[in-house]
Amino acid sequence: MKSIFKKQTIRHGARTSWLLQLRFFLPLLAALILALYVIAIRPYLVPSMKTVPIELGVALLLLIAVVIAIIVLVISMLITLIMAVYTRERARIKPWLWRLRSQLLVTGVLLLVSIAFILCTQWLAYTPPILGDNGKPLEGSIAVLEKVTLGDSEQWITIRGKNKNNPVLLFLAGGPGGSQLAATREQLKKLEDNFVIVNWDQPGAGKSYNSVPNKSLTPERYISDGHQLTQYLSKRFNQEKIFVVGESWGSVLGIFLVQRYPEEYHAFVGTGQMVAFAETEIMDYELALKIANGRGDTKTIETLQQQGLPPYYGKDVVWKEATYLQYLSGYMTSNPEIERPGYNTFGDMAGPEYGLYDKVNYLLGMVTTFNDVYQQLYTIDLRKQALKLEVPVYFMKGRHDINAPTVLVEEYYNALSAPHKELMWFEHSGHSPWINERDKFVDLMVNSVLKRTTIMQ
Repeated sequence: MKSIFKKQTIRHGARTSWLLQLRFFLPLLAALILALYVIAIRPYLVPSMKTVPIELGVALLLLIAVVIAIIVLVISMLITLIMAVYTRERARIKPWLWRLRSQLLVTGVLLLVSIAFILCTQWLAYTPPILGDNGKPLEGSIAVLEKVTLGDSEQWITIRGKNKNNPVLLFLAGGPGGSQLAATREQLKKLEDNFVIVNWDQPGAGKSYNSVPNKSLTPERYISDGHQLTQYLSKRFNQEKIFVVGESWGSVLGIFLVQRYPEEYHAFVGTGQMVAFAETEIMDYELALKIANGRGDTKTIETLQQQGLPPYYGKDVVWKEATYLQYLSGYMTSNPEIERPGYNTFGDMAGPEYGLYDKVNYLLGMVTTFNDVYQQLYTIDLRKQALKLEVPVYFMKGRHDINAPTVLVEEYYNALSAPHKELMWFEHSGHSPWINERDKFVDLMVNSVLKRTTIMQ
């Protein structure tokens, strides 16, 4: 018996020695593979964005491996605990302790490799270069993902254009808390021929999610940071004025920017234009209730009636508003009159502009930032607060937009005073004409907005 126990001890000792070597060997092997990929392979994959499926695939495999390792570890811990409680025999408990130790080592190594991989994806995030006919980066073009200091925080922007001397166009995403770094690159690619497009991840959104504490986020903060970014872009590209396009929440932010600093903007373009937030929520709620009644959708009717009429306040604003906003979005998606309906949220989130940590923050921004900031917007009504603007104004509005009621935009447009104004209808669009009818959107931006501005100058 003693000889058998001695052999087991030697066997466990050998296993432990092997595991200790493995503990150092696996991270080294992972580091070598990662270095080979980053230095020798990745640069050739970046122009075609083939890094995306590879890195997402590795991330998925690591996640699965870590989850399995943790499950096995927990099971081993439970078995070891049971063995310790129900038996006093050291010989029966000791093998389970060795197994537990080995599984701890493997789990620890996997966690270290995963953390290193996450950090690398953050460091290696990029926006793809703009390629010429020869498949190489186009000479004179610009395609960068970079940090800028706005206020007291570092925030992220992408800058993309085929000619860095073209007019600068600042795109303001919706939300608050929304990020469109990858979406605008994909949807407005043709606009890069005539503009230098700057997309800003506003504080609390995407890559800028942690740039400013959520408690400090106010409409005034967004206006201040937006103005500083405008000044930075004007100086960097040596342009006295820039264009600004705002979608949804970004359309209101854009209105406030051109209202306060008209001398710094060529023109304003609003799409999915918001006008009065509190009134919009009430109209959206009532419309969703009407549609649900027409469909006999008792579950949605009960939910809406239970939560009551908006506006809402508190920690669950986002979830209450999602009840009717998602319902209306689904209704628009099913509308055959709308071209290319819906949103490619997960496809956009998978873009190389976002590291793995950013991808989590992409979702968090749409929930936590929206919840904290949106209830601060209920007092905004452009029909009372921004009736006179000193720059040309263009509203590119989807005829079937029910998230931002068209009647409010028409009321605002009719009351608005501006050097020049146009209400451009997109007959096959919902809340996002720049996605639904992107070719028409690009055509109007170039042949109406840009050309008219050039003539006026």
